[in-house]
Amino acid sequence: MSRLGDLIRTERIRQKLTPKQVAKKCGVSESYLLAVEAGTRIIADDQARRILKSMGLKQQTEAEFTLDDIAATVDLAQVQPRMAQALKKPPKKEAELAASTEEKDEGVAGSVWLDALQSVLKRVPVMNAVMKPVGYQLVPVENGRIEGANPDKVFFYLAPDDSMRGFRIHKGDIVLTVPAQSPVDGAVMLMNYNEHRYLRKIKILDDRNVLLQSYDREYEAETVPINEIGFLSRCVKVTFEL
Repeated sequence: MSRLGDLIRTERIRQKLTPKQVAKKCGVSESYLLAVEAGTRIIADDQARRILKSMGLKQQTEAEFTLDDIAATVDLAQVQPRMAQALKKPPKKEAELAASTEEKDEGVAGSVWLDALQSVLKRVPVMNAVMKPVGYQLVPVENGRIEGANPDKVFFYLAPDDSMRGFRIHKGDIVLTVPAQSPVDGAVMLMNYNEHRYLRKIKILDDRNVLLQSYDREYEAETVPINEIGFLSRCVKVTFEL
């Protein structure tokens, strides 16, 4: 099966177009289009984009998702029931039809596969030690949450050094974090302390103090009053390059 072919077929059916109509619009043969949809013919991203554009969809903003992102993530089998339901709706009134046409002119907001993508995937920023974005990672969204948190509040932190390698976080690893303004016992947390930003493992000693643990070549620990620390987030997952 071809994921890009699935996207083209899904969008074609959604717009009630025949393979012959789409082939004529984009200047390819009907047999070629059917082969792409069936997955027996390989199609490049840019050509798939041209075919989708020929069906009335303007080029999607690269600041959000590429077709590769969509093709690798969206389960089109789950999209099909939504598409079938949409096709059963009664014809739109003239005013509604004009509004939907304006929406299509704005881009791909009306696309069933993009709507599906926005509900299952989030473009999460990778932040460096001074909290400036240096990239992004695509993360699945489950029931509107990422690791139980608001998707707009999570981010990846790029580990700046090896101070936590004893806890399996090395320099250059990216750590998925979720908001947490209070210490979590046993968790690795990102915090502000002594005018610096640190990743440290937390051990709660009592109501007022925590133990900040690090492990580079040797294990180190420091007892610090909780009110001297600005807790930013809790680390939940680590990604590293091979």
